[in-house]
Amino acid sequence: MDGGVIEVGWISILLRVEDCALQEVLGWRFSRYFTSKPSAEPVELTVTMTPNGEDGRPERPRAEWREGRWFIEGHDFRAEWFPESRRGLVKLEQAGHRSVDCVLRVLYSILLAPKGGCLLHAASAMRNGRAFAFTGVSGSGKTTLSRLAPPDVILLTDELSYILPVDGIYRAFGTPFGGMGMTGNNSAPLQALYLLAKGPQNKIEPLPRRQAVHALMQNTPFFAKDSKLLESVLETACRIAACVPAYRLTFAPTADVWEMIG
Repeated sequence: MDGGVIEVGWISILLRVEDCALQEVLGWRFSRYFTSKPSAEPVELTVTMTPNGEDGRPERPRAEWREGRWFIEGHDFRAEWFPESRRGLVKLEQAGHRSVDCVLRVLYSILLAPKGGCLLHAASAMRNGRAFAFTGVSGSGKTTLSRLAPPDVILLTDELSYILPVDGIYRAFGTPFGGMGMTGNNSAPLQALYLLAKGPQNKIEPLPRRQAVHALMQNTPFFAKDSKLLESVLETACRIAACVPAYRLTFAPTADVWEMIG
């Protein structure tokens, strides 16, 4: 029944999957993130199939804290997460990886919050032992910049970055959440944060701390209407902005933009 242990950024999740077809799909989707030697005791998710769907489900995943647990739901799944026991239940309506992917995104965002980390709508990459994150609204160029990366760049993700403080230093980790990358648990100290914009020529300008905090908050997926979680996310954004230099990167869609990075 075990689907295996997925580890992203030193947080491990044991998937207990009863459906063989789903096990196979997840084995392919998260292949570079399964581990036989997790760095910490895994939390557990039991995934089951419930074919009978219900109307009125949200198109985008959302989470709500009540009765001592997190309720997470999307258009084709429902889940419950019990922080005290470190266990959860996921009920899927179809055996696809996308719903599990959504649940994991929400759960990792919840697990990262008390650790001072976050998921960020950003591409991120490693170069010369340092990591760089590129954030911005949809269409600002995250995927374009990722595709333009030269061979000496290790892409961590082109969509959703994982940022966590380790020994007082923020690090960016590879994630399975995106269309490119899938490099496994590579990580490096986060050297800079870039707020992306497309323009006629390449230009880098320092980004004031207040604007950096705003960019981080604007691009941090917030799945739950929960005041304590919002406070934690804001505190994390302020700390990242205080520790990591931030810039506005305007670029034309040409590979020479990478000559300005790293």
